[in-house]
Amino acid sequence: MANPPLLTLKDIHLTFGGTPLIEGAELSVAAGDRLCLVGRNGSGKSTLLKIAAGQIEPDSGTRFAHPGAVIRYLPQEADFSGFKTTSDYVAAGLSPTDDPYRGQVMLSELGLSGEEDPAQLSGGEARRTALARVLAPRPDVLLLDEPTNHLDLPAIEWLEAELKTTKAALVLISHDRRFLENLSRSTIWLDRGIARRLDQGFASFEAWRDQLLEQEETERHKLDRKIVREEQWMHGGVTGRRKRNVRRVAELRAMRNERSEFRRAQGNVVLEASESQLSGKLVIEAKNLTKSYGGNPVVQDFSLRVLRGDRIGFVGPNGAGKTTLIRMLTGELTPDSGDLRLGTNLELVMLDQKRDDLDPNATVAHALTGGRGDQVIINGKARHVASYMKDFLFLPEQARSPLYVLSGGERGRLMLARALAKPSNLLVLDEPTNDLDLETLDLLQELLADYPGTILLVSHDRDFLDRVVTSVIVPEGEGRWREYPGGYSDMIAQCRGAMDIAPDKGMPAPERREKSSVSEKSGNERGAAQRKLSFKEKHALEKLPGQIDALQGEIQGLHARIADANFYAKDPGGFTQASERLAAAERQLAQLEEEWLELEMKREELEG
Repeated sequence: MANPPLLTLKDIHLTFGGTPLIEGAELSVAAGDRLCLVGRNGSGKSTLLKIAAGQIEPDSGTRFAHPGAVIRYLPQEADFSGFKTTSDYVAAGLSPTDDPYRGQVMLSELGLSGEEDPAQLSGGEARRTALARVLAPRPDVLLLDEPTNHLDLPAIEWLEAELKTTKAALVLISHDRRFLENLSRSTIWLDRGIARRLDQGFASFEAWRDQLLEQEETERHKLDRKIVREEQWMHGGVTGRRKRNVRRVAELRAMRNERSEFRRAQGNVVLEASESQLSGKLVIEAKNLTKSYGGNPVVQDFSLRVLRGDRIGFVGPNGAGKTTLIRMLTGELTPDSGDLRLGTNLELVMLDQKRDDLDPNATVAHALTGGRGDQVIINGKARHVASYMKDFLFLPEQARSPLYVLSGGERGRLMLARALAKPSNLLVLDEPTNDLDLETLDLLQELLADYPGTILLVSHDRDFLDRVVTSVIVPEGEGRWREYPGGYSDMIAQCRGAMDIAPDKGMPAPERREKSSVSEKSGNERGAAQRKLSFKEKHALEKLPGQIDALQGEIQGLHARIADANFYAKDPGGFTQASERLAAAERQLAQLEEEWLELEMKREELEG
């Protein structure tokens, strides 16, 4: 028997500026549901979620929340006004019956002390504070709008693990494919004002959506043909008869009305990068780069050789030094020591996630043309700015709109349009996926795959990294960085836990595994009961060093094979097998070293 709904929306209608945004949308959330809400930017996803949260009243329709159900809503941008500390903000979200200490526990889990000034928070810290507020009350329904925005990978994986174990029903809006695939069990597609439900997770959504759109196009084509036939009857057959067939005339009028009201699916963004002349084969050569701040090493003895056509991803916790490393590699920041050589004919274009250089009072057209007329030069050809805007789903009338009225997704598309309009052969993309819908992400991925130049990409989107990059650079602690061939998943297979070594200000890594140690108490108890090592323990202590040496040799050989830049291209299957064996060998080595350490400590204790 199905669980009764905790929250329902029925026949929701809402119009903005004379244009219907939501037309008859339905939503039902029962206990244990895992729903993801998907749709194009501007389709009304966030608005529908606000209606579900009771923050917006629809023009018509009904909202029902089960009496006593605790519903918490996470907006894209939290309002911290009026709160002196993050602890105050989180505590304000608790009811009198909630555990008063739960808020502080969640803040601590998310790497915050509770004493932070909300006005001084970074984007990631603000997001974690807002998450602590909605998670602390243990709600029955969680409505989460882009919960992974501004979070680094350890925080995303921590949140994913937390939501997997929560008893709350979930309604998620996110551009992170991997996040949706791992958490959702049902999908709500908001398209042209209508909410359609698929009782399967996001992994099945795109095939289902494409099938529906294909069926819709077939029905539209049939309707067009039927209208043509009826019009031919109207203009040809009626003249040979004394009176009209009133019923058929009425049917034709109804079909024309249906055709005029037919709303096609919104078009796709057309992405095209302005290409510069080819750079030299060598793009970047870095040797032993080192950079420290306040005595703390951010980059230590880092060497890298980047060739034309490489697509390198930089991942790691916020604050690990990704931006510092990229600024040194592109020559923008001088290292404390080390050598950097840049290739010839480099034309660099950078897409900055912060969007600080956008004047909120400037118009869309001014931002694209730089105030120089109404033309944009793409690959040496002049295009009218309105035509170029259309490629990125902007309407002609938006050319004179100020930037502050744009949504997050529209600002993201605008930043892409500006960056791609500039000639380049070296693209530096800092979180380009923020606020972009899934269809635009697909097209951006295809563009980057066809881009003839070199790409340096900073991203926390695991799926996007797997689709785009050919190698990944990750921090390994104390300023050490290491390059792994393949995408993010390949890196995880080669070195599980590498992301855990350099957390962001105490941010708990989601998969951190603490090694067990021999406690003083248990050691003393065993020492009292046992005066010497057993024969089996002595034998193990003698054999373990040889086994460890053999494994270390095998691991060194596997690293050498995997480090070959051509290995993955020549033999993907062999690369995968080598990566899996490397991961297994490193786990086995850790177990043997721990076993040896425990026995050696025991031996020293007994002999002492």
